[in-house]
Amino acid sequence: MHDYQEAFIRFALERGALRFGEFQLKSGRTSPYFFNTGLFNSGGALSQLGRCYAEALARAQIDFDLVFGPAYKGIPLATGLAVALAESRGRDVPYAFDRKEVKDHGEGGRIVGAPVQGRRAVIVDDVISSGVSIREAAELIAAEGGTVAAVAIALDRKERGRGEASAVREVERLLDAPVVPIVTLDHLEAYLAEHGGRGETIEAIRAYRAQYGAG
Repeated sequence: MHDYQEAFIRFALERGALRFGEFQLKSGRTSPYFFNTGLFNSGGALSQLGRCYAEALARAQIDFDLVFGPAYKGIPLATGLAVALAESRGRDVPYAFDRKEVKDHGEGGRIVGAPVQGRRAVIVDDVISSGVSIREAAELIAAEGGTVAAVAIALDRKERGRGEASAVREVERLLDAPVVPIVTLDHLEAYLAEHGGRGETIEAIRAYRAQYGAG
C-alpha cells in the first residue's frame, strides 16, 4: 500500500466518511461498512480528496484531457480533482458535468462546463455499485462526441455486480476503459489489520466478501 492510500483511509475515518457497523445498501445487501464521500464536505477535505484522485490517476498513467462528474455526487468530486490537478500537478484540465434535466433556456443542453467533443474524459465517482450512473455518463459523453479514458473512484468494494464478475470489471468491459480506485477493499483490510483493535470488523468484512465478493 502506498503512503497516499494509507493517508486516504486514515482521512476517511477521521471525517466519518468511512464507518463500520450494519448498513443497508441500495442493492439490498447488509454491509459491515459504509463509505460516503458526501462527508468530505469542506474546502480542505475536498482538496485533499482531489489530490488522492490525482495521485491514483498519475500512477495508472491515464491519458485524459477532461474531468467529468455525473450529477449529483460526482460534481464536487470532479471539481476537486480538476483543482488538485492544477495546484499539485500543474495541469489546467477542463471539467464538465451533466444536468438531471435538459435546460431549454439560456445556453440549454445537458452539459455544463467545458465542451466534451473530441476529448478523452475521466469520469469521477465515489464507488461503483450497479454502475448505472457511470453507464449514463459514458453514453452522454459519447453522444457529445467524446470518449471515456477511465473511471476514477474512491473505493473499489470488490463486490459482484449483475453476474459473477465484480461491478468494477463489468463497467470496464462495457466501456473498454479502466477503473482506477484510490483504494480497494484489500487496502482497507490491510490497514485495519496493521493498526489493530478491529478484529471483529475484519471478520465481518471477510464474511461479507465470502458472500458477495468478486476478484
